[in-house]
Amino acid sequence: MNSPSDPSRPHAYPSTQPSPDAPRRRVGDRLRDMVRRGSRGNAEAGSTRLEALNPSLLQDLQRFASHYDPGAGLDLLEVLAAALRHNTALQLHLQDDERLVTLNVMPARRLLRWARAMPPWLGLHLTELRVLRVAPWPTHVAEAPAEDERDFDFGPMLWELALHGARGALLPEIEGPATYRVTPGAQLEMLAPGSPLAAAVQRLQGTTTALREVARWPGFDGDRAVRLLNALYLQSALIVTRSHPGR
Repeated sequence: MNSPSDPSRPHAYPSTQPSPDAPRRRVGDRLRDMVRRGSRGNAEAGSTRLEALNPSLLQDLQRFASHYDPGAGLDLLEVLAAALRHNTALQLHLQDDERLVTLNVMPARRLLRWARAMPPWLGLHLTELRVLRVAPWPTHVAEAPAEDERDFDFGPMLWELALHGARGALLPEIEGPATYRVTPGAQLEMLAPGSPLAAAVQRLQGTTTALREVARWPGFDGDRAVRLLNALYLQSALIVTRSHPGR
């Protein structure tokens, strides 16, 4: 993955039942109440609880908070990108519609762990996910998954979330006046042969191109071009060349 500062590198009893007129509370509201009661002194970003994180990762995550309404939580793609940049294992609590799920992230091992047999990129509503809590990887967690857990490759999750998730803007590390090229020799097994994505990646392997040009390619528009560049960046397959603002 290329440093964005290098200009040269081309989330029983009837009496106890709620009133039917009482509003339903989302699982995320209950979780936020719980962590606010229990973990004072920790930081927040967009009402996402950030617990005992190292200062650089904490600052990285807090910069995204202004993009969301209070209480919305953070976007999972941004949190996974930060975990990858800082090579930090994290435990995430996610709100997926009315469900609360826990996803463990292990960037150094390129693995995700959760308590379902279906891969996360197939078992979650990628456009609706919000991260409600970010904490370091618990020290008591075993290297191998428990009987009811599964490990999955990190790469496909990053790819699918970038292409089909909530975020439709370039990640901060690759935005701004720049041109882009695919890293020589990049292995992208997720690409379907003959698809517009595959054709675009092939073109980006041969020439350095601006975002606005990619958006005009067959099968593309501005949103799809942005998502492809984010996906390539998170696969360590994108070379970013900073250009003059006037170009």
